[in-house]
Amino acid sequence: MINAILIFPIVACILMAIIKKRVFDCAMVNLYAILHAVSTVLLAMGIGKEGNIPYFTVDNTNLIFLIILSLVFLMVAIYNNGYVKTLEYPDKKIGHYSFMIMVFVLAMTGTVLSSNLGIAWIFVEATTLSSAYLIYFNKTKHSIEAAWKYVFICSIGIALAFVGIIFLNIAQGDINALDFAQLYKHANTFDPFWLKMSFVFMLFGFGTKMGLAPVHFWLPDAHSEAPSPISALLSATLLNSAFLVIVRVFKVLDIAQCDQWARTMLLICGFVSLFVTAVFVYHIKNYKRMLAYSSIENMGILAIGTALGGAALYAVILHLIGHSLAKASFFLTSGNVLELFGTKRIKSVNGIMEADKKSGWLWVFSFLAICAFPTSVLFISEFLMVKAMIQNEHYVLCALFVLLLTIILWGIAKVTIKMTFGKLSDDKAQIVKENKNKLTFCMFAPQFIMLLMVFTLGIYVPPFLNNIINCAMAGF
Repeated sequence: MINAILIFPIVACILMAIIKKRVFDCAMVNLYAILHAVSTVLLAMGIGKEGNIPYFTVDNTNLIFLIILSLVFLMVAIYNNGYVKTLEYPDKKIGHYSFMIMVFVLAMTGTVLSSNLGIAWIFVEATTLSSAYLIYFNKTKHSIEAAWKYVFICSIGIALAFVGIIFLNIAQGDINALDFAQLYKHANTFDPFWLKMSFVFMLFGFGTKMGLAPVHFWLPDAHSEAPSPISALLSATLLNSAFLVIVRVFKVLDIAQCDQWARTMLLICGFVSLFVTAVFVYHIKNYKRMLAYSSIENMGILAIGTALGGAALYAVILHLIGHSLAKASFFLTSGNVLELFGTKRIKSVNGIMEADKKSGWLWVFSFLAICAFPTSVLFISEFLMVKAMIQNEHYVLCALFVLLLTIILWGIAKVTIKMTFGKLSDDKAQIVKENKNKLTFCMFAPQFIMLLMVFTLGIYVPPFLNNIINCAMAGF
């Protein structure tokens, strides 16, 4: 199954380069999404793990990340069927777009499945190269600026991560291993100083891709300028892939009993991420940019939960699932809003509910999901993190956590309510009327499915998923 996930997109891309037909290109993206989903389900059931390609594996830690990636990709592929029909570009450009989506998902899948730190580093770099074109896809002044900023900052980040790998190698002495299993096995023998230094560099290196402050600067521009299906993949899957690598390295420090250093670093980055979002969310004029800052906030929450450890780890994985589904829904719905109004400016959009009720309700419920309103699963995850802080007597951190989340909630709520309700002006009503027929069933169904999952998981976590989450906790 792992072989199929990794090899199929390579074969499909070769065929796409030969055939060069829009219908075929879209069909290949859909086929890969279905294959990815089916293979992931079989792997979750323990089927098809034999005969894997070296350096790639499915274990308790990365299985949940693979499931999220597969599910979000499938939903994005469905949405993309309707989205591509709205694009007035030649088949050649649509072919390049579909080609790079396949490569991008392949790179993220390789990152998630890698059992070797060096291979994971290579695939993280591949995600940068493949997604840069997708960010630049619309070829506007702002998109090319966002793409260059993305490549520049992430290249610096990946260079820092490489230095961290070198320091990790120095810490090992004569062992010279990058396989995660070997790193865990020999972690107790590593030099603490070089191990701590390696974590600093890898946290800031891979943290750049994860979108943690203060190395987040590429994220608001890239997410706001990319096509909406790509924004969903960037926020809901790319950030998770980088987070998984950080989790793997954090586990090495935990075994080596250097975890206090790592926890402190994660707490600092987590709270700085919340603070940055709380400050900038009130000065944003672009609604897709607002969603990007929300991603920075949620990556900060994951970092804080990982630092807390213990019962908070269950909350981290719940939050990982909830954020991925809710944010993908929010970004895909933002694509509907952009299609209806033809602008990303917040002040130019109001009356979404009047313009298109389906998009309006999806916009509202995506907001409720991402801002942790009951019964969103994010309410449960954030509640568990607050509980963990109180139990560990981190009262100041708890108060700061709740305060920052409240400030961010108010900022996003103000924008969402302004955009959703109100009366459409005559000129905007005419624009909406012309664009409304471009929205197809494929551009509503994925968000509905993901939001249904988010609000259902806030009430009931199925036993098989609960088991996967409990197993994944052991890898943190």
